[in-house]
Amino acid sequence: MKRMIALTTAGLMLSGAAYAGSMAEPVMTTPPPQPAPVPVQLGGDWTGPYVGLSFGRLDAEGGGVKDDGTVYGLYGGYDYDFGQLVVGGELEYQATDDFTLGGVAIDDVWRLKARAGYDAGPALIYATAGYAKANTSIGDAEGGVYGLGMEYKVTDRFSVGGEYLRHDFNDVGNTNVDVQADTISLRGTMRF
Repeated sequence: MKRMIALTTAGLMLSGAAYAGSMAEPVMTTPPPQPAPVPVQLGGDWTGPYVGLSFGRLDAEGGGVKDDGTVYGLYGGYDYDFGQLVVGGELEYQATDDFTLGGVAIDDVWRLKARAGYDAGPALIYATAGYAKANTSIGDAEGGVYGLGMEYKVTDRFSVGGEYLRHDFNDVGNTNVDVQADTISLRGTMRF
């Protein structure tokens, strides 16, 4: 009888192990490797040449008179993106729409500007400064120009933006009259 109890106990133990799966060691599988996370691009790539069109408003004051009018033009330049810092240069031409200040016609303005800005991804926020020359009906006027601007990339190649510029023209047409002018322009830029 002891033998029967021992055989029954052994049989129950073996059947329990067989019921649980098997006596073999379990096979451990490793999960498939996960791809490395893609780094988030914080800035946009602003490096390269560009050209564009501008349209805006000119407000000028000099010799005790003030006036305002429409300006439109074109520009071109080159930017270099150092990561978060973008630096570049630009040549710009803007014509006026029959603008006169105290009987003196201001025909157009040329600007040569340097700019430096912050790369905020699809947006570029920048400061600019340089040289400006205005062609008037009584002669040329030269002076400094400085301001602020912002561009926003609509696509990789096209951006829209705005720019405010302050001009300080000295001795317009050798008359000893200084003129201060402000322009606010909307800009559309194509990048290459």
